[in-house]
Amino acid sequence: MPRRPHAARGLGDRIFRFQLTATGVAVLAIMAAVGLFLLLRAVQALRVAGFSFLTTAQWQPDVHRFGIAAVLTGTLLIAAVAVTISVPLAVGTALFISDVAPRGLRRTLVSLVDLMAAVPSVVYGLWGLFFLQQHAIGLSRWLSDWFGWIPFLAVDGTRPGDPLASASVYTASTFIAGIVVALMVAPIQCSVMREVFAQAPAGEREGAYALGATRWGMIRAVVLPYGIGGIIGGTMLGLGRALGETIAVYLIISPVFTIQPHLLQTGSNSVSSLIALHYGDASSFGMSALMAAGLALFVLTLAVNFTASSIAARSRSGALSEA
Repeated sequence: MPRRPHAARGLGDRIFRFQLTATGVAVLAIMAAVGLFLLLRAVQALRVAGFSFLTTAQWQPDVHRFGIAAVLTGTLLIAAVAVTISVPLAVGTALFISDVAPRGLRRTLVSLVDLMAAVPSVVYGLWGLFFLQQHAIGLSRWLSDWFGWIPFLAVDGTRPGDPLASASVYTASTFIAGIVVALMVAPIQCSVMREVFAQAPAGEREGAYALGATRWGMIRAVVLPYGIGGIIGGTMLGLGRALGETIAVYLIISPVFTIQPHLLQTGSNSVSSLIALHYGDASSFGMSALMAAGLALFVLTLAVNFTASSIAARSRSGALSEA
């Protein structure tokens, strides 16, 4: 029976192992403490609302009529728009940096992407409010005119090709908020994907070229299959950020407390914006209701991240990263 190799652990190895274990336990403990805090503060509201907390589309906690159906729907729609736009942008940028750009330009692009990830969200929100919104109205109108037969791209009160349609019906929409959030999360996604793409085995890259593959053929046959774990992980990391984005969404959207599935139409909402909007004037019971909304967002984000981890672990790059 073959013997498994065993290396003696010195003092430095034992200290390093202890530090890693302590760090991992601390992260889990902090996460559990946050969840426990939210749960304890939300118990009062959850006892009153019960399951209707997830199905009610009103927010009047002081008269015991409140729920997150509307804001949760808005949160998911904004995040979906953001991920739909950001993932192709992040994948393309990451591939260009890792496999196409010259070495000197590569360093500059890496610095620029990392710098974009460090820009405060309020800056993105102000840019979206005062610059992007007025320039995105034309795109929203075009999408509504040509694809309004798709239910979520329709805009109530407008007709295709109507030149007199007011531009105000296209402002402060889920679509515009999603674009801004997409530009916020794309640098984070790009950084994760770039690091994974750069670790694709050099021997397999050279083998693909030796067999006559073009650069795109090599990327398609080697880099993308190897980096699927990074793509999934970066996507879900960006999705988690998009679900919890507060200031940028709060500045752009026009809050409504009804389920509004039309992406291009004015009016939307999100859980984080709801908390920011009502935190300052909430009563004691209203604060408990806001904590319940925060707990729902916390659980949703955890579910997304754990799902991403399980999927990425089954991929080639995810499996190698765990070895």
